[in-house]
Amino acid sequence: MKLLHVVGARPNFPKVAPVHRAAAATGLDQVIVHTGQHYDDEMSGRFFRELEIPAPDVNLGVGSASHAKQTARIIEAIEPVLTNETPDWVVVYGDVNSTMAAALVAAKLLIPVAHVEAGLRSGDRTMPEEINRIVTDRLAELLLIPSKDAGETLRGEGVPKEQIAFVGNVMIDSLFHALPVAQSTGAAKRLEIDEDTVLVTLHRPSNVDSTARLSAVVDALELIAAERRVLFPAHPRTRQRLNEAGVVLRRIELIPPLSYHEMVDAMQASGVAVTDSGGVQEETTALGIPCFTLRDNTERPITISEGTNTLVTDLGTLSELVRASRRPATAPRPDGWDGRAAERVVRALCQAQRGRLGVAQGHQFTNVS
Repeated sequence: MKLLHVVGARPNFPKVAPVHRAAAATGLDQVIVHTGQHYDDEMSGRFFRELEIPAPDVNLGVGSASHAKQTARIIEAIEPVLTNETPDWVVVYGDVNSTMAAALVAAKLLIPVAHVEAGLRSGDRTMPEEINRIVTDRLAELLLIPSKDAGETLRGEGVPKEQIAFVGNVMIDSLFHALPVAQSTGAAKRLEIDEDTVLVTLHRPSNVDSTARLSAVVDALELIAAERRVLFPAHPRTRQRLNEAGVVLRRIELIPPLSYHEMVDAMQASGVAVTDSGGVQEETTALGIPCFTLRDNTERPITISEGTNTLVTDLGTLSELVRASRRPATAPRPDGWDGRAAERVVRALCQAQRGRLGVAQGHQFTNVS
């Protein structure tokens, strides 16, 4: 069986790493296609090296552009790759533009698509990622869900249960695998991070593209910084927006982006995280770090119901929420957050492939749920 993994942006890389590792241990043939949606070394190459992902077999080099242009470039560039490689499965991850574009091309070429992290919904179609999730799940033949509620969502949308497989959270596989190396980076010690530190990550358009909203977020963080240290490793796009908006940071410490391992070490040493990232919501839950998410909704409700995450819809409440936060005695462990999700992904793919071959030979499709 031949798998073709498609990745394009920083959130994809910790998801593909454990799946590629598990598939390699099973002896499967694999190809990695990097669309180049995130193309600089800080946001791409460095992560491949740290996560021990082999260099991409193909790099489409699409670069940055509007959603429409970027998606169109990926569609055009990936079609001949899929035609030449003829994989048994195209495996896509998460909810970035690369995910949806690759799924669309594969579906039109009649190549089955497996979606890792399927079934997540925020209910907010103003988020580009929500559109990507919905379209990808409609096109995928195998929906690999990270939590049981995602399966309920898909069944409610009419997806046959035979196409859904609960595998758990591959992001947590990468997190557990990374912890020893992360601690060896010494990032937390170098940056003098302790439980008094509030670690901030922000990148979503809803928080950074509007000058008024970005200024309000910074004002809320400055209130916190009057009492506690606020450390802000800024995504390049966020730094650009801050500069363009002329927003001045007085007490907040703005630093360059951290590598994956550095970020994990910084996170596990900090007392609180403030974010709009889906991955950080999950990682802080697994590490037992109070997390405050500056969004009206989340596609990861399990981080609220079983984790340490709180949605903050009123910025005026943020400083008091942070002041009252405490780390739990033990980190939550939602079902499937055991570091073995990637193994279940590979088993589900193998089982689904046997089912497809059975259909071709006139037998019943194998249940992968």
